[in-house]
Amino acid sequence: MNAAMTEQEKLRVLLAHWIEHNREHADQFRRRAPMAGQSAGEIEAAADAMILANQHLAAALKALGGTVETAPHH
Repeated sequence: MNAAMTEQEKLRVLLAHWIEHNREHADQFRRRAPMAGQSAGEIEAAADAMILANQHLAAALKALGGTVETAPHH
């Protein structure tokens, strides 16, 4: 067995990282949105978009044989 990671293995790691990173940002957006006054709705919409992006990233991760549960939690 080759000790080096394949490109798909690297991508699975990256995808899991990106999903977690987006999750953290979406949470931060939602926590801070109430402080934004009239802009709160836009910040909430950005959080929703991050979650939608994660759904696509999770589908790609699954297609590559990974699972979202493997994403690191900080």
